[in-house]
Amino acid sequence: MEKTVFSTPETLLLVMFMTVSVGLWLQKFKVFKSLGPALTVIILGIVLSNLKIVPVNHDVYGILSGYCIPLSICICLLSLDLKEMKKLTKEPIIALISAILSVCIMAFIFGLVFAGKIDEGWKVAGMFVGTYTGGSANLTAIAVGLDAARETIAAANAADYVIGIPTLVFMFAAPAILKNSKKFQKFWPYHHTDDELLGEGDHTELMASKEWSIQDIAWMLSLAFAVFAVASWLSGVLFGEGFRSAGRVILITTFSIILAQFPRVKRLRGNFDLGLYVALLFLTTIGFAVNLKDFFGSTLYITVFCFCVVIGCTILHLVITRIFKIRYEYVLLSIVAAISDGPTAALVASSAQWKSLINIGLLMGVIAGACGNYAGITVAYLIKGTLGM
Repeated sequence: MEKTVFSTPETLLLVMFMTVSVGLWLQKFKVFKSLGPALTVIILGIVLSNLKIVPVNHDVYGILSGYCIPLSICICLLSLDLKEMKKLTKEPIIALISAILSVCIMAFIFGLVFAGKIDEGWKVAGMFVGTYTGGSANLTAIAVGLDAARETIAAANAADYVIGIPTLVFMFAAPAILKNSKKFQKFWPYHHTDDELLGEGDHTELMASKEWSIQDIAWMLSLAFAVFAVASWLSGVLFGEGFRSAGRVILITTFSIILAQFPRVKRLRGNFDLGLYVALLFLTTIGFAVNLKDFFGSTLYITVFCFCVVIGCTILHLVITRIFKIRYEYVLLSIVAAISDGPTAALVASSAQWKSLINIGLLMGVIAGACGNYAGITVAYLIKGTLGM
């Protein structure tokens, strides 16, 4: 084993938990807030391992990461109330389906092109479907389900950031650009009136303080470990070795959604915060595993792949929704909810003063996130089967 400053399980656990704490603290600064906590802890991990402060590989990484992602998936999905789907009318449903399908189709097409040029290319395709139908948490969940290498996960996260940040900036600017463009208004005359967008003032307060208790934490962790245990046992019974990890992710997703419908579970608070924290512990080990020399060699193709998927799915989504004459506010929020997440879609709606659509944006993101694990694993195995890999 390489010589590093820290190498015992106890000191490495200390470094991992401290890395997450520092990564979250750094979000108070603009540059790190733009990176987001996930990429921040990965970068911190890369610095620590390449400076020989922690080893690239250690048994404790595998032990901890083996629990973190399954628990994170379950905890985050415990907020999915299927009854809320009644709030969605035909237009936002069509827009959301279009966004998800567009990502899947383009990831499959470009996956066939790039799979042979990238290590674990078919897995990367599934990971991009996950992140662009539900956010970074889905990318990591699918990566674990497909047994992707840590270097592959880090490269995919980096590519997602390089392409995702400019895309996100454009999406926040899009409402004003589209509203003031006469050419766009002529080409896409379907939109809400100002009164419809303002609504009646009943909308989510995005920056409200959160209250949750130790009981909420205890129950969420207990439910997550229960789902993890049952899904692990069933995946061993139902699936062969080649599909066991992916099958477990699908079972965890399904069981979590079912549990989320119980009234007592719906009252649990803080699931996104706790789920994020658990996922960040895993992402520190992703950063530790990155050798910078090998990393930059593999990232170029993955970044081009990511760019093609994002541009391709956006164009296809626009074509589909224009055919169905969907109001452009729903078109934009659906692609933001898919490529980023529900809170980001809600922030886009809020910054554009689309007050009546804030809850719609949140709901779109939750639904897209629930679909992401199924879609990502399906596309990955379709590419693998098509190419005979």
